[in-house]
Amino acid sequence: MTESRLAPWLSSSRWPTAPIRLVARLGSGHTPSRSKPEYWENCSVPWVTLADVWQLREGRTTFITETKEMVSPLGLAKSAAVKHPAGTVILSRTASVGFSAIMGRDMATSQDFATWTCGPRLEPRYLLHALRGMAPDLKRVATGSTHKTIYMPDIEQLRVPLPPLDEQRRIAGFLDAETARIDNLASLRSRQLRLIEERRGSSLNAAFSRHGYAPTRLKYLLSSRPRYGVLVPQFIEGEGVRFIRVNDLLDLPGRSATLRTIPEELSAQYARTITRTGDVLLSVVGTMGRSAIVPPDLEGANIARAVASLRPRPNVSAELISAWLTTPDFLRQATDATSSDTAQPTLGMEDLSNFRLFWPTSSVDQADLLHTVQATQRNFSSLASAFHRQSLLLAERRQALITAAVTGQLDVTTASGRNVTEGVTV
Repeated sequence: MTESRLAPWLSSSRWPTAPIRLVARLGSGHTPSRSKPEYWENCSVPWVTLADVWQLREGRTTFITETKEMVSPLGLAKSAAVKHPAGTVILSRTASVGFSAIMGRDMATSQDFATWTCGPRLEPRYLLHALRGMAPDLKRVATGSTHKTIYMPDIEQLRVPLPPLDEQRRIAGFLDAETARIDNLASLRSRQLRLIEERRGSSLNAAFSRHGYAPTRLKYLLSSRPRYGVLVPQFIEGEGVRFIRVNDLLDLPGRSATLRTIPEELSAQYARTITRTGDVLLSVVGTMGRSAIVPPDLEGANIARAVASLRPRPNVSAELISAWLTTPDFLRQATDATSSDTAQPTLGMEDLSNFRLFWPTSSVDQADLLHTVQATQRNFSSLASAFHRQSLLLAERRQALITAAVTGQLDVTTASGRNVTEGVTV
């Protein structure tokens, strides 16, 4: 992997770049055999695995000190796992590629991480920021059909600009402070987005609760009972039946060309969930309340087990049903009805059929409600889009600040105290 292929911005460094492995001891981790119970008794060594990546995703955690699992000294001794010293920098390289932190105590890792124990020429906090600057590049070049991975031969080629150690510490201190300011703004934006979503839900609830609407059950608005889709999909390349999963519901229109496919004979076994234009699809496992309407170009597709198909009666608006499925009223009923006997929250079809709601009894009232719902969705979508754009801008500025500082394109001595978030207000 060449420097220009991985991170073109490294070529603009004021300082020479060096392979990280020449200034830090490169390592990795291992999983002791699960078939040896004695390796998993008296566990006392923190063991970083992909289950801990959630702590690193937002790039705000400098030191990781707690892990979901521990490993035993015997398990370490009888496997290729290694206990790394506090101060070691870690990078996730499998499945969740590009997330990094510094070990706050002596720890081991699974094989899903690369580690660097810095020598006297490299400051761990500076290396951490440099790796975070590379994160988008690492994700871009990761390979693999099932899980994206950066393989160790490529990890060995990673380079870092190498200014004097005092300069590295100044850069790290500057970036610690300035990225924290950006992160604070980003947190405020996220909070505002949540408030917007809460207001949208309350407004939709109010729209569906107008005086004069008749109480009914969801099943009376549908031409058939809700059904969930394919239990065990078998994906194929090329021609087949397009397959809709929960994540596809986020932006279903326009997804046709990117959906995975399953064999026609498998889809035929679930003929009742083969989609028609205007069907309402709803997530019913794990994430609740994510809904979408099947567009014309996805007629004839099929759905996953975690997705339910709702087919409205001819005189019932699919858009209104889809909107109601996102309201706090629906989510409250879904929470009450969700099964706790499964690994993920799961909503049963019979329970879903019997959900209660208020519905306009005349076509005129239904048209009036639809107009109100559409206006509410437009207004709140416009607000959410504006805040989302600002959040993206903050992320771009954060990334640009890191890459400019670690390559010396930004003089942190003269930049300290300047408002690097100028133009982005709360």
